[in-house]
Amino acid sequence: MTAAVLTPPTPAAPAASPAPSAIRRINLASMAGTTIEFYDYFIYGTAAALVFHKVFFPHTNGVLGTLAAFGTFALVYVFRPVGSILFGHVGDRLGRKRTLIVTLMTMGLCTVAVGLMPGAATLGVAAPILLVALRAVQGLAVGGEWAGAALFATENAPDGQRGRFALYPQVGATVAFALACATFLAVDLGIGETSDAFLSWGWRVPFLLSALLIGVGLYVRLHTDETPVFTDAARTAPRRGVPFLEVWRHQPRTMLLATGLTTGVFAAMSVATSYLTSYATSSLGMSKADILVIDIVGAAVSVVTTAYAAVLSDRLGRRRVVLAGCIGLAVWVLVLFPLLDTRSPVAIGAGIVVLLALLGPAYGPLGAYVPEMFPTRYRYTGSGVSYNLGGVAGGALILLVAAPLTASAWGPIALGLCMAGLLAIALGCLHRLPETHQRALTATGDAPGRGPGPSA
Repeated sequence: MTAAVLTPPTPAAPAASPAPSAIRRINLASMAGTTIEFYDYFIYGTAAALVFHKVFFPHTNGVLGTLAAFGTFALVYVFRPVGSILFGHVGDRLGRKRTLIVTLMTMGLCTVAVGLMPGAATLGVAAPILLVALRAVQGLAVGGEWAGAALFATENAPDGQRGRFALYPQVGATVAFALACATFLAVDLGIGETSDAFLSWGWRVPFLLSALLIGVGLYVRLHTDETPVFTDAARTAPRRGVPFLEVWRHQPRTMLLATGLTTGVFAAMSVATSYLTSYATSSLGMSKADILVIDIVGAAVSVVTTAYAAVLSDRLGRRRVVLAGCIGLAVWVLVLFPLLDTRSPVAIGAGIVVLLALLGPAYGPLGAYVPEMFPTRYRYTGSGVSYNLGGVAGGALILLVAAPLTASAWGPIALGLCMAGLLAIALGCLHRLPETHQRALTATGDAPGRGPGPSA
């Protein structure tokens, strides 16, 4: 596998900035899907831990029921790379807008359907089967969502402002985390997460509330135009085969390096937003309400740092900002668990908030950076597959090993060392990736057989 050689890009006329009303629609359209995607991720993980083994797997014992519930949680990760290939093909052939409408509706309706579905007491064995089917379909849609949202932002942005435009799909993840935490905090304070009311209907509330996000997202996506970059490419360039095969033929190295980069970032994100909530309550003795308040504060700080980092990357470059974020995370994860294990509420809060704050520089610029690595004709596929493979390797696998590592002879520091190792790999991959912030999307390797190379 060798990277294709990149010829110097020809100067392109600067793209005109969209009108303010169009910019608002573009921002909302690119943010809506990732907000729903991560909102479902967070609420499903909480529901799987608290009630799904009782609602959908009541005839299994406690351990097997919990494993079955979390198995349906992890199922999305299995189907995400498949979805990125499927919807990447559609998005690279038929357009970003139509594909994003399909992924939003599929993803959102599956979330609402989980909230409405009767449990095993009513449907018997059909209940877990339907749950698995919904999660599989949802995984396919999620696999096509982020790349489309990121491309919708970057391909509508004028040159020199793609980081600012692409901050919205990135911010959607932390906004979703705050919304999910706030929803479960309200449920916890209102009826309690161990009550009969929560078991019968309370857990359904966060899933059904996602219908509001779907309505907003669908409205703005229906009222936006196709991206000008894709429209121009579709008019002037012939279609040349299967996008997934093209990206593997011309830029396998770029895609694998991008996967390595996102793996480290996703590992830190998964631990910060999922594992530490469980660790703080089960191992450190914090109340659910206290840790949810800390998570909400951390999410709010992360929104700010994510947005600022994305904007700053337009001026300083993507690599420099992401480099600072990954180095900061690699150092902090080694400090984090000794700090948490002091059991001081102030130390726990500081540890989690700083971790979420440092995610901003590492994650914020990726919304523009990853799409900029690939030419228009297979940009949806290349960026989507890279991002989702990183999500599987970093987001899913780290959660499988987190509990065993913290329970090992080394203690919680073992998890910190594992995260630091993944972030070191991310830094190595970043070193081999090009700087892209000054490239014109219409002039980055759109000639047949060419693609962005490994160095700036």
